[in-house]
Amino acid sequence: MKCKVDGRWSMIGSPGVLKMRALFGIAVALTLVACSGTAALAQKRVALVVGNSAYQNAPKLANPSRDADAVARMFKAAAFDVVEARNDLEFTAFRRVLRDFSDKSRDADMAVIYYAGHGIEVEGSNYLVPVDAVLERDRDAQDEAISLERVLQTIEPAKNLRLVILDACRENPFTRKMKRTVATRALDRGFASIEPNQPNTLIAFAAKAGSTAEDGSDEHSPFTISLLKHLTTPGLDLRKAFGRVRDDVMQVTSGKQEPFVYGSLGGSDVSLVAALSSERAATVPSDVQDVARRDYELAERVGTREVWTSFLSRHGDGFFAEMARGQLRKIEADEQRLVALDQAKRAADEKARLAAQGAPQAEQRKAAAEARKAEDARRAAEKRKAAEEARLAKADSARSAADKSAADRSRGGRSCTSTHTECVFLSKPLGQSWVNNCERRRQACMRTGQWTGGLRDYHNVTRR
Repeated sequence: MKCKVDGRWSMIGSPGVLKMRALFGIAVALTLVACSGTAALAQKRVALVVGNSAYQNAPKLANPSRDADAVARMFKAAAFDVVEARNDLEFTAFRRVLRDFSDKSRDADMAVIYYAGHGIEVEGSNYLVPVDAVLERDRDAQDEAISLERVLQTIEPAKNLRLVILDACRENPFTRKMKRTVATRALDRGFASIEPNQPNTLIAFAAKAGSTAEDGSDEHSPFTISLLKHLTTPGLDLRKAFGRVRDDVMQVTSGKQEPFVYGSLGGSDVSLVAALSSERAATVPSDVQDVARRDYELAERVGTREVWTSFLSRHGDGFFAEMARGQLRKIEADEQRLVALDQAKRAADEKARLAAQGAPQAEQRKAAAEARKAEDARRAAEKRKAAEEARLAKADSARSAADKSAADRSRGGRSCTSTHTECVFLSKPLGQSWVNNCERRRQACMRTGQWTGGLRDYHNVTRR
């Protein structure tokens, strides 16, 4: 059987292709974009992503719209068939979006809804809060907010998996001012626990029932940061993915926030992105560097620690291996930065609290020292991240130069200069002596119009 990948045709059953991929093909994201040779890959996946930040009758939230944008990009990178992304939905628009997405879920195998913003629990029922909600009284939730039951109904038609992810357990300003029409009616912190009525349905809370989640002091909430890291790892069962999310968030928040998942799945692994099988291997170019280049670009689409580690297990040496190690260092530096940022914020808050309470000077001095120490650690972490980003940018510019060289060649515009650029690019993995020889070959090329003695020979080269 043949299948088209990135404009090329590959014989899926070819023994040569399978052997090459077994040796050095990662193609991590190929399961996202390639052939539908198995039932798992052929599944239709749809996602609705909503982020509510700009609340009209409550303080605005910094992160939900950014969280939603990042999650939408993640689903698009995972080649979901449908990704609907909406921010700052009012009540009517929210209901309309759910209605339309319900139609898209009817023939889907997997349907996912992600929501970030305010949520509220009234008398055991959970609600998502549109940006125009007023919620003066407890009973207004039924008329001004979106019930979780309504959300579940939206994805009910999906055949194999129904998943709702709620980063909405933040400390809610509505409950503090809301009037109770019944004196005994409960308005709890966070969401209430829930058990889905349908099988193969999961509901993931950023914080377990009765507790609240942090919005985060960085670009994304702690919960969403970890979702972006784990949720679309190829072949990773959802239960294990959410377990890793739980561990990450517990660590970052010092045990104060524990994500929780309600519902159940069967005995088989269920992943949002199928694991790569050799039967779906892509066309493998004959040049090892071209293989590494393609695998690097595919791994870059996912960008998680697991994917880069998998890449290095297949490409341990060479230019792209060094770039992959740089990507891992960048991820590690960013994780350290987030931890340092959180610690610095906590230390500053503690210092301010002690000062406001008029605590003994010794305690205040100790807290001030801890705050300075945490701030220094944060700055150091920021510098490490910036340094890794600069190194990657420099390496990426070399890759871009090589790409330009390839483009020149495809247009019949090979020159001594462009071939020299390619020579340097291909020679770096072989050592500095090979790189030094590139300049000597360029000078000879300018005299003769031929490039010889290197990794490749070219004739009738333009002398420029």
